Amino acid sequence: MGLPDHHLTEGEQRIRSFHPHWRQLVVPFLALVVIVVASGAAMFYIPDFEYAGYARIAVAVISVGLLAVWSFVPYLRWKNTSYLITSHRLSIGTGVLSKSHDDIPMTKVNTVSAEQTLVERILGSGTLHVESAGEQGRIELRDIPHLQEVRAELFRAIDEADEPDEDDEDGGAGGAGGPEAKGDLDGTGRRRR
Repeated sequence: MGLPDHHLTEGEQRIRSFHPHWRQLVVPFLALVVIVVASGAAMFYIPDFEYAGYARIAVAVISVGLLAVWSFVPYLRWKNTSYLITSHRLSIGTGVLSKSHDDIPMTKVNTVSAEQTLVERILGSGTLHVESAGEQGRIELRDIPHLQEVRAELFRAIDEADEPDEDDEDGGAGGAGGPEAKGDLDGTGRRRR
C-alpha cells in the first residue's frame, strides 16, 4: 500500500501505511444494497407484455450505471487513496486511472493538529491538519483511521528527523581521524600511544 519498498530512499523506514477510514464506504455500500434491491424488485414486478424483455434490460443497464457511479467509483477512490508515514516523509497517493503522489519531508513539517467530531471520536477517526514550510502549506487529511496513533507516530517521525545524526556531531565521518580513530582515544580524548 502506498509506495513500494524499492521507492524508499536509503535508510528510510516505513512506519505506517493506511487508507482513509472505512466509514467512507458506508454510503457506497448502502447505495449498492438499495440499487440491487430496487432493481431486483423492478425486474420482478415488470408485467408480462410485448416489451417486457426490453424493460428488464433497461432496468439492468440503469442499475449497472448507478452502481458504477455511486458504489464502484467511490470504492476505487478509497482503495487508491493511501497514506504512508516513513522516517523521512509523509506521502499521500491518490488517483484511480492516473496516480498522484505528494511527499512532505518530515524536516519541513511545522505543525500537526487533529480535529474530531463526536461520531469520529467513537469510530477512532478524524481530520489531520499538517502544515509544512513547502509549497503545499496546510494540508487537510480527512477520515484518518486511528487518528491519535497516526498523530503520535507522525510526531515521533518529526522528532527523529530533527535530531542530528551521530556522524554529523563528530564532523561527518567520525571526526577528522575517521571511525577507526575513535577507538584509539583514551578516556581523556587524547590519542593512545
